[in-house]
Amino acid sequence: MTTPMTTTPTPTPATGAKALPHPPLRRQPALLRRIFTDPQPVLDELAAAHGPMYSLGAGPVRMAVVGDPVALRELFAMPIDDFKWGHKFNVLGFVVGAQSIIVSDGDDHRRRRAPVQTAFARRRLNGWIPMIVDRTDAAIDRVIADLDGNSKQIDMYEVGRSLVLEIAIRSLFGERLAARSEEIGALFQRPQDYLESPAVKQFPHPIPGTKRAKVRADRRAIDAIIDDQIAHLRAHPSDDPLDVLGSLVADGELSDDEIRDQVATLIGAGYDTTSASLSWMFWRASQTDGLWPRLRAEADDVLGSPTEERTHGPKALAALDLADRTMRETTRLHPAGVVSPREAAVDVVVGGYRIPEGTLILWSAHLAGRDERAWTDPLRFDPDRFVDPDPAQQALADIAWVPFGRGVRNCIGFALARMELTLIIARIAQRLDVTAPTSDVPRPVGMVVNRPTGGAPMLVRARAAW
Repeated sequence: MTTPMTTTPTPTPATGAKALPHPPLRRQPALLRRIFTDPQPVLDELAAAHGPMYSLGAGPVRMAVVGDPVALRELFAMPIDDFKWGHKFNVLGFVVGAQSIIVSDGDDHRRRRAPVQTAFARRRLNGWIPMIVDRTDAAIDRVIADLDGNSKQIDMYEVGRSLVLEIAIRSLFGERLAARSEEIGALFQRPQDYLESPAVKQFPHPIPGTKRAKVRADRRAIDAIIDDQIAHLRAHPSDDPLDVLGSLVADGELSDDEIRDQVATLIGAGYDTTSASLSWMFWRASQTDGLWPRLRAEADDVLGSPTEERTHGPKALAALDLADRTMRETTRLHPAGVVSPREAAVDVVVGGYRIPEGTLILWSAHLAGRDERAWTDPLRFDPDRFVDPDPAQQALADIAWVPFGRGVRNCIGFALARMELTLIIARIAQRLDVTAPTSDVPRPVGMVVNRPTGGAPMLVRARAAW
């Protein structure tokens, strides 16, 4: 991606900073409509014309896009009270709840995030590794049974989505609700679809019988499931050290309403984004010459046969180096969140540009992941780029790889997502032959979550021999 500057920013006398470059005003209404329905082409088009930082809109609907890696490092290091996440454009609260950490600010955010962060302690994460491998094997067994000894086209996006949801339910609730994974996933589907609809269709209203009313009903059903589990845990405290909800209830720092919103957030945000990233991994790993056999060989060495009595732990995860690099390269090119919004609560200067108070800042992992200064040949998929890089290149690449965010507001489930993606792709490569139907990379789709158009329909067959 080239970054020519076709407009000349002018200094802002009050701060000495520059005003952000921007496209001509006559083009902006169409660009604003497009960026909220199909963001990636617009981001790339404007970055090619104006560089990795630019502005759009005016007045109460003004935004600044930040995709420059160095500027992002500055942005993530700024005090969090300089920004608002519970702003007027954040539509997520309707689905995840008004007390969710992703729409909370200030002291409320700090108080709500702390026990959730504790619940995702490394000890608990490590304890989930055997479960992730076990549930992946169970999902593969179902695929193999469906194949019945033949090759068959299967949408691996749907396979991965069901698997990731089951892992999320078991991680959050333990075994008690594992059998209800499919029901819970169905209740989350309509809210997820609603969030992807155009912003004008998400205007708040109480009209019954509408899509918004149906989403509200789905959320009440989800709340009932979570409330029932909270009540069960209060009557029968969990002795499961891996149960996140049990940890939140025992901690006592959050009200039941707050716990419910955090759990809804962790399910909704966690499984949708992770399954989307996994589907991109299927595409990229199966389209890259020689990569699938290399992933298989590594998994054979590290994980062993599924028939072996072997308990997998953190050492096995750390040894899956190629699988981890495949995950990193996939999320560099295809971050689940193409842009992430925060509103400037005060005037800020980022990358030498002045961003006025009230501006919606869309920081972009998509643009940072394709920045030519940070990544050699950035559009080429190459997991080996992370092997022994030049130190200067490594330093810039480290700050440009931000698919999970950075700083105190980073994705709270990022460590679980990385574990899942690494272990799942390794085990599936080990046990299944997966072939992409085309060498073309699918067109991305999704305003909230970036996923490949049409899912991941792959030609699949069981591994011939061990």
